[in-house]
Amino acid sequence: MIMYLLMGLTAAIVSYAATWGARVVGHRLELHLPIRSRDMHSIPVSRLGGVAIFLGIMVALVVASQSFFVKDIYRNNFSPWGVLAGAAVIVLVGVADDLLDIRWWVKLIGQSAAGLTVALWGVRMTIVPWVPEPIYLQNETLRVVLTAGLIVTTMNAFNFIDGLDGLAAGVAIIGGTAFFFTAYWVHRNAVLLDYSDLATLITAVLVGGCLGFLPHNWFPSKIFMGDSGAMLIGLLMASAGVVSTGQISSGLYDRANGISTVIPILLPFAVLFLPLLDLGLAVVRRTARGRSPWSADRGHLHHKLLDIGYSHRTAVILMYLWTAVLSFGGLAFAIFPWQIVLAVDIFATLVMGLVTAWPYLSRGNAETTA
Repeated sequence: MIMYLLMGLTAAIVSYAATWGARVVGHRLELHLPIRSRDMHSIPVSRLGGVAIFLGIMVALVVASQSFFVKDIYRNNFSPWGVLAGAAVIVLVGVADDLLDIRWWVKLIGQSAAGLTVALWGVRMTIVPWVPEPIYLQNETLRVVLTAGLIVTTMNAFNFIDGLDGLAAGVAIIGGTAFFFTAYWVHRNAVLLDYSDLATLITAVLVGGCLGFLPHNWFPSKIFMGDSGAMLIGLLMASAGVVSTGQISSGLYDRANGISTVIPILLPFAVLFLPLLDLGLAVVRRTARGRSPWSADRGHLHHKLLDIGYSHRTAVILMYLWTAVLSFGGLAFAIFPWQIVLAVDIFATLVMGLVTAWPYLSRGNAETTA
């Protein structure tokens, strides 16, 4: 645990310092796009925050390759470098979009290149998580294609929710923390000769990088992570998910004190539920109107919260709470009896649903009374 925390701390310190530098450079060189109608800010703000997050993560992963315990992850294993290479590709694509507003199909090609980089030289799917039994993938080409597709989907999902100050970074911190504890707990309680784990390391440095960035990005934001940061988060989340679900076939989850094999299937979807829901709704909404699924609009979940009366900060905190309920609600199944967890999760979901809809419900009651 200590080494993972040190790697996360390294990412946080470097990310914090690099974000300060990105703020200065972006402001002096005026590296920002004109304000768009869907934007929630009124003054130009630099979008180079993703570069700072990447620098924190990159330094942490390089330091990890030479550090006690976690360096075992790199032994005869190119996967960490493949993930880092894919991250570098997507950050370059994101910076180009943040500065030049490139066409959607050009960005999609770049996203595919980043996903294929991870799949070809990094991690790749060996199974498709399913209940009651996972589906094993035998064809290597299919593994690569499905892995790249999952990464591209997750990158776009995180990119879609990055619309309010601190939102994407906070969601990544909360969801990544739940992911980290699950991966770490499984390895510590399994019978293994080597407890080091790539999924645990990825989530540790991801959370650290976002923690270093968030103080600069909290409302009112001094810098945005941009597409480069949001897509970087999606790539790392998807990579960690592929690693953890791939361990089902090894029997690792069966040996971890009887942990149910449904946990590695459930948790990635729980962590990514809000981003994936927002992505799905956006695709349906835009195609129903005869528009491209990639065309921008002001109809995301965070926009809806603002429209029904929530303030900027309150809307972000509400999304944090939803992420915590879903992420740690999924994690709880690995620790407590499922009947108790299910009951608590249902209750928490109902409470959150009521809290979310309260401005709308109270306005309706006021109009009825009047």
